[in-house]
Amino acid sequence: MASSEITLEAVASVSDIPAAEWDACANPQGNPNPLEQFDTLALPVVAAGNSCAGSRPAYNPFVSHAFFAAAEASGSACARTGWGPRHLLAKLDGAIAGVVPCYLKSHSQGEYVFDRGWADAYARAGGRYYPKLQVSVPFTPATGPRLLIRDGVDPERIGEALASGLMALCNATSASSVHVTFAREAEANYLGEHGFLLRNDQQFHWRNAGYTSFDDFLATLNSRHRKAIKRERREAVSADITIHWLTGGDITEDAWDAFFRFYTETGSRKWGRPYLTRKFFSLIGESMSRDVLLVMAKRNGRWIAGAINFIGSDTLFGRNWGAIEHHPFLHFEVCYYQAIDFAIQRGLQTVEAGAQGEHKLARGYLPQTTYSAHYIADPDLRRAIADYLKRERDYVAEVGRELAEAAPFRKGGDEA
Repeated sequence: MASSEITLEAVASVSDIPAAEWDACANPQGNPNPLEQFDTLALPVVAAGNSCAGSRPAYNPFVSHAFFAAAEASGSACARTGWGPRHLLAKLDGAIAGVVPCYLKSHSQGEYVFDRGWADAYARAGGRYYPKLQVSVPFTPATGPRLLIRDGVDPERIGEALASGLMALCNATSASSVHVTFAREAEANYLGEHGFLLRNDQQFHWRNAGYTSFDDFLATLNSRHRKAIKRERREAVSADITIHWLTGGDITEDAWDAFFRFYTETGSRKWGRPYLTRKFFSLIGESMSRDVLLVMAKRNGRWIAGAINFIGSDTLFGRNWGAIEHHPFLHFEVCYYQAIDFAIQRGLQTVEAGAQGEHKLARGYLPQTTYSAHYIADPDLRRAIADYLKRERDYVAEVGRELAEAAPFRKGGDEA
């Protein structure tokens, strides 16, 4: 029997791809409705022989069609902001069998895996680093699938087509490189077998060891850290501050207005220009409100601070934070401790608290290696980067070991 034909296509907008077709590749287990089904969460599914996909969580909100649609339709991720969509499709006899979310970029902002040094070195050598292709969720340093493959097809064959298709797209767009960031480890290794260079970095994640309450979690920490966290939580709300969880229909446009003020106030100090537009938040409010948790702080009858989180089937993803009043430890309470509380109450296994931040270690968030894969077209630049990445991987591994040893959890002889 003749083999089915695979064709590749790049499209300039996620709106050119039917949402049901995209989501069948991105989240083939569907959305388990995390607000109502925490007691029946699906376990990770392993597709037989799927060496490029590995185990796939039942639902990841960031790779849903709705998230990309909001980022692009809001003007947050578009050609004008340096994020020109070039989503790669693999079609099997004309039907979409695989998708890679991909952007043609004119800069290295909003990625959280830093390659500006590579760009500068290449420019000094007379090369042109931009444009480059970025395979990621815009402005989102959260691990998730990047080669999105529909169930029921040969994952090895579709994965091979997508990997080679990225290299072909790099050549067709005159890009210098392809960067697949915050991929799952199995995916990164798969791309490494197909000519990509591997890069490791580090984040801090909280793991749920079957805790029944926040106090249950605190009991696993050594005395010094347990007392420090209790003090921080008391002082964070000492100025008559109350904390509120908003999700689903509780998130009104007034709440989005308040959160956007916090986001722009804090983002302007950190980045100069916040990445996400006000329209983005309204759009996810319309299409993804059940996947969103806003942790908001109120004082004297008005919202003063907040953090946005996205709810996966087994992970709470912390994203953006902002405030218009400064109060000691309020950031830790809203972003870290409330996230742990929510995860425990909802039976979630992990809290990902975003990029960087060794200060998270003392608050029970442990080092976790993150993975990316990079295709560099120029052989000279590729050799130089490959040498650098080997040394960087060794450094990241050593730092991770040292940080893990400094974890705040009680050891055998520690006092209760």
